[in-house]
Parts: sequence; C-alpha cells; structure tokens
Amino acid sequence: MPRTEKHSIAKVVGASLVGTTIEWYDFFLYGSAAALVFNKLFFPGSDPLTGTLLSFATYAIGFLARPLGGLVFGHFGDRVGRKKLLVFSLLLMGASTCAMGLLPTYATVGVAAPLLLTALRLIQGFALGGEWGGAVLIVSEHGDDRRRGFWASWPQCGAPGGNLLATAVLAVLAAVQSDAAFISWGWRIPFLLSGVLVMIGLWIRLTVTESPVFLAAQEKARQRGEQHGAPAVEVFRTAWRRVLITIGARMAENVSYYVLTAFILVYVTGPLGLSKSTGLNAVLIGSAIHFVTIPLWGALSDRVGRRPVYLFGTVAMAGWAFAFFALMDTRSPAMIVLAATVGLVLHGAMYGPQAAFFAEQFPTRVRYTGLSIGGQLSSIAAGALAPILAVALFKEFGGTLAVSLYVVAMCVLTLIAVTSAKETARTSLHDEAAAPTGSTAEPVAR
Repeated sequence: MPRTEKHSIAKVVGASLVGTTIEWYDFFLYGSAAALVFNKLFFPGSDPLTGTLLSFATYAIGFLARPLGGLVFGHFGDRVGRKKLLVFSLLLMGASTCAMGLLPTYATVGVAAPLLLTALRLIQGFALGGEWGGAVLIVSEHGDDRRRGFWASWPQCGAPGGNLLATAVLAVLAAVQSDAAFISWGWRIPFLLSGVLVMIGLWIRLTVTESPVFLAAQEKARQRGEQHGAPAVEVFRTAWRRVLITIGARMAENVSYYVLTAFILVYVTGPLGLSKSTGLNAVLIGSAIHFVTIPLWGALSDRVGRRPVYLFGTVAMAGWAFAFFALMDTRSPAMIVLAATVGLVLHGAMYGPQAAFFAEQFPTRVRYTGLSIGGQLSSIAAGALAPILAVALFKEFGGTLAVSLYVVAMCVLTLIAVTSAKETARTSLHDEAAAPTGSTAEPVAR
C-alpha cells in the first residue's frame, strides 16, 4: 500500500476509533453506574438484587432503541453518505450523556427521576444504534481488500476503549472518594466529562473524507439513472438470510461481553462481598488487553479467514463460561483479573473479525442498513437481556451454573450462524455481490 494511502486509511481509522471510543464510553458508563449507583439513587426501597434488576431494566431499554437508530441512520447513511450520520450520532450521544449527569434523583423529584433517566437512555441507544454501522463501514470501505479485517477491527476497539475509559474514571473516583461522596455527587463527574470528549471527537471526525466505495456506487447509480426503493425493504427482500446470519453471529459475542463486564460488577460487590474497586480493576485490566488484542484477531482473519477465527472464539467462550466463575469464586483479586482478562481476549476472537465479516455480507447501496439492522436487532435479544437474565438466573437458582449454561446456549446459536455463512475474507466491496444463500434474487451491484 502506498505511503499516502496508508496515511489516509490511518487517519480514517483514527477518527473512527476516537468517535466509537467516546460513544461506547457514554454507553458503558451507564452500565457501570447501573450496577453501582442507579439502583440506590433512582430505585430506592428495593432489596439489593431487585433494585439492581430495575436499574438494569433501564439499561436494557437503551438496547430497544438501537434497532430503530440502526434503521434510521442506515437509511440516510445509504442515501446521503456515512460521514454526515457519524457526526450527528456523536453529538446526540454526547448531549444525552451530559444530561444524565445533571439529573435529579428519586429523593428530589420522585418517580420523575427514573422516567427522565429512561428517556435519556433511549436517546443513547438510538444514537449508538446508528453509530456502529457507520463507523465500521467508513473504515471497511476506505481500506484494501487484503487487510480489511485488520483495519476494520480498529473501530471495534472503541468498545473496550470506551469501557476502559469509563471504568478508569469510576475507579479513580472510587479510590479518591468515600462511598458517601461518590453516591452523593461523584458519580456525576464521568457523565459531565462526556461533553469535553465529544468536542474532541467531533473535531477529529469532521476531518475524514466520505467513503470512496459509497461515492463510486452513488455515481454509478446516477450515470445509469437507477432508482432504488427504501434500503430496509431491499435488505429484507434480497438479503434476509444474511441478516439472520448477522443476528446469530452476534449472540455469543454480545451476551458474553456483558456478562464479563457488567454482571461481574454485580457478582463481585454482591454475592462475593468484595469492594467495587476489585471488580472495576478487573474490568480495567481486561479491557486494556482486550483493546490490544482485537486488531490481532482481525489481522489473523485476513490470513486464515473470518469463519475460523470467529468459530474459535465461540467454542473457547463456551468453555470459559465455567472457568470464569470458578476463578471468581476464589475471591482472589488476581484470579478475578485473570477471569475477566482471558474472557475478554477470547471475546476478541469473535469481535475482531466481526466488522469486516458483516460488511462483506451486504451490497454497497444497502450495506449501512443491512449491517445496522442485523447488528442492532441482536442487541435486544443478546446485550439488552444479558445482565438482566444473568442476575435473574443467579437469583432464581442461587448459583452461577445457570449463568454459564446461558452463555453456552448463545454460543451454540452463534456456531450455527457462522457455519451457515460463506467465507468472505478478501472479498472486493466493489464487486458484484452473489445472490444471498437460498435466495432467488438476482445478484445485486455493489
């Protein structure tokens, strides 16, 4: 790759990574706060586990808005371009997160407090639902076919990067503040900090150019005088099997991630009776290593294929679902760090190649929509329910075996989905797409 081209893709990757890190920081900050603070400030009067369930219920509501965000942002992203929608999603996410830091609590305004919190969470979910698809596409469509897995994996690093940042801020506050001060006002600081981060991310994101693949497809359609219907309609008409593959492939990845990073905080501070710093530090260290290893898994998928790497991560995660809790139950801080870190590294084997793998499933004119719909519908069935079901299963059965079996069941679904997909490594995003598996549709121009 020529030096100027490398500089161009590196700039796009940097802008995408900074933006996704900030947006995931906002989203994960809520998850951490739901486990540590919101159950006390917005849902008082319940026993600890019930309060946590109510808190995670508002956490899940953000996932319900993500498919709608994916549909709306995908529609306009496939019509007017990737860049404009990425800028808007960043602004929307930042504004809603800052507003959370200014919310009155239940003690001040009563039932209005959780209602306002829920409304802002819906806005967060809507923004993130549109962010992810655009961020991975603008990199995928700038990069070359040979190294797409590596380049497209960098926006994926925004998830552990955002989680790392959110957890680090909470860990620092937990270390320098008393529990009373943190509950009283300290929890607001990370939410208000989002405003500063958004301004930095916006400045960087405005410097990138529009996707060349999108511009080429748009110009080709203009020259041919082609008129296309709504992208969502076309996706479900011609590529519905690929949408199902995308949904299924995310089940194990999504569920395992939220068990590893959200339920761990509940388990450490509740049943294990350890300090919140123990859980936060484990997630902090694990996220740092996760951040580094995701591009390595993406690069490996360029060499051996998307499916082998994804399948390895899925099978390994099914086994780790049991080892994870066995290590946690030792109550040793070192073992808890090991449990979270190995789990997140194995998660990266699914998450690293995922962006390129999903982008390669859909033609250009509906790629943003197809990627977003498949990715975000799975977020309801997987990510939204994972912390709630994990807490409910633990409460119902009085142990972690049911939680481990829940993760294993999701791994089985992902195995079925990924083995049903064709290998797509090194596929040109400019080429004519083959008709979706099992479809009678004609090939769709990319």
